[in-house]
Amino acid sequence: MATATTATGVKAVAKRKPVFIKVDQLTPGTQGHTLAVKVVSSKPVKVTNSKPARSSMILSRPLHPARIAECLVGDETGAVVFTARNDQVDMMKPGATVILRNAKIDMFKGSMRLAVDKWGRVEVTEPANFEVKEDNNLSLVEYELVNVVEE
Repeated sequence: MATATTATGVKAVAKRKPVFIKVDQLTPGTQGHTLAVKVVSSKPVKVTNSKPARSSMILSRPLHPARIAECLVGDETGAVVFTARNDQVDMMKPGATVILRNAKIDMFKGSMRLAVDKWGRVEVTEPANFEVKEDNNLSLVEYELVNVVEE
């Protein structure tokens, strides 16, 4: 990374321009993606809090159940399921265009899910002028982990 020295003598890291990729370029186990996608649908997922009752007495703060929604998002090349958590759920309205920064691919039951954790960002942006290619849903492709033994 390039560094520059500021007027106060502190070294600052130069920011890189984000490289936007398309949905059809996503592969299992990758991270650091920046995408501009349109939300096709969003449905809340019921979260069960299966913690033992005693654990809430040990923790200093009360447990709040996480809000999770599964959203179908995509661009002109394909679609993928995005797992929205807590505040992200409110941004994922059908028809909205969002930029997902530092997104990663999580595997759930052998299929790809897109997610943005605390190191990433979800931003609502101006509406995009593309139609989502829903018939190329990458989350419907099932992957299997294969261990390769080299001899």
